Amino acid sequence: MSEKHSFSRRDFLKTAGAAGAASVLNPFGSVVMAEEKSTQNVNVSTRPFGKTGVNVSVLSLGTMFDTGSNQLLLRQAIQKGVTYWDTADCYENGKSEEGIGKYFGKYPEDRKKVFLVSKSCDYTPDGMSKLLQRSFERMKTDYVDLYFLHGISSVKDIYEGTKEWAEKAKKDKKIRFFGFSTHKNMEDCLLDAAKLGWIDGIMMTYNYRVMDSDKMKQAVEACQKAGIGLTAMKTQGKSPGLDFLKSDPETAKKLMERLLQKGFTEHQAKIKAVWENNAYISCVCSQMPNMTILMANTAAALDKTKLSSADMNLLKAYAKETTSDYCTGCSHLCESGLDCPVPVSDVMRYLMYSRAYGDHRLAVSQFREIAPEIREQMASLNYSVIEQRCPRKMAIGQLMKEAVVELA
Repeated sequence: MSEKHSFSRRDFLKTAGAAGAASVLNPFGSVVMAEEKSTQNVNVSTRPFGKTGVNVSVLSLGTMFDTGSNQLLLRQAIQKGVTYWDTADCYENGKSEEGIGKYFGKYPEDRKKVFLVSKSCDYTPDGMSKLLQRSFERMKTDYVDLYFLHGISSVKDIYEGTKEWAEKAKKDKKIRFFGFSTHKNMEDCLLDAAKLGWIDGIMMTYNYRVMDSDKMKQAVEACQKAGIGLTAMKTQGKSPGLDFLKSDPETAKKLMERLLQKGFTEHQAKIKAVWENNAYISCVCSQMPNMTILMANTAAALDKTKLSSADMNLLKAYAKETTSDYCTGCSHLCESGLDCPVPVSDVMRYLMYSRAYGDHRLAVSQFREIAPEIREQMASLNYSVIEQRCPRKMAIGQLMKEAVVELA
């Protein structure tokens, strides 16, 4: 065995140490920086949010959890200046919004400090009205700062009359701004939204794996010219499997050694890569269900140490070596090639929730929303045609079979 390939998985974890190993195995990172600097009484910085005239914190509190049992976390977020809060009507069956309402009930003065974002899983204007009113009741507020259509795959998903609905909701002071979130076909969604002329904000998958593609750069530039505020999510670029095991061990070793020398976990470095890659990305939204993750993320936001070109090159090499294990959500390429309407990119995301985020319960609940007749066919379908289409050459058929077993 050559010296290059004698670096075992055990050696990798040993080199990474407790901090590095945790950041690899936990998508959120489970420790703060190795030598945490004092951050008392210091807030994370802000950036302009598109053409809205509003500045938002560069770090957003993702609340896809029961916030009612995490009230201290919400209080600490405010104190650290993490005042962009992201939720949705469907998160934890409403418990995310209800917990935020519990907090505002106790600290009503903090409502004006928070840039509050919620989302509608119903795309129809009537449906949005009903869900928005329910969100108000849950969160003990009479407005949200930004309201999203949740998880569109194309601007064609936006119903006729939505623009008029948004304009009226703004006039009635129920929302300040309007837009959408997307996990699929992100570049096309951004490019097409920039042409509409009335979208205020977009939340999209954006990380070190996708941010340097020519099409993504064009999409971000188009939104910048259109004045659309951009929020990055899924910034870790996690895969349906343990991608670091597929990478060149020497690259993984060098990456972890460099990051640990600077006091970063892998998770923190990937967030910083987004902030440093494009100053127009207003905010990084990160799921932060506990204090350790919140403190790690705020430490990364407050630390002024920059990633070097060598650091970024190692991240790019790492991404290249694990390309076949990461789904970029280009569902228009794969899902149109099947006789059965299997939501391939969604299933990839559910596997990622289970395997990389460690949230098997969430993955199962989302997977079970797929129609039973589709789930029954998933394991027996022939995926060879769409595997050939996949620009990343993912083993789609195998992953779909694994999903049926793991998430049933």
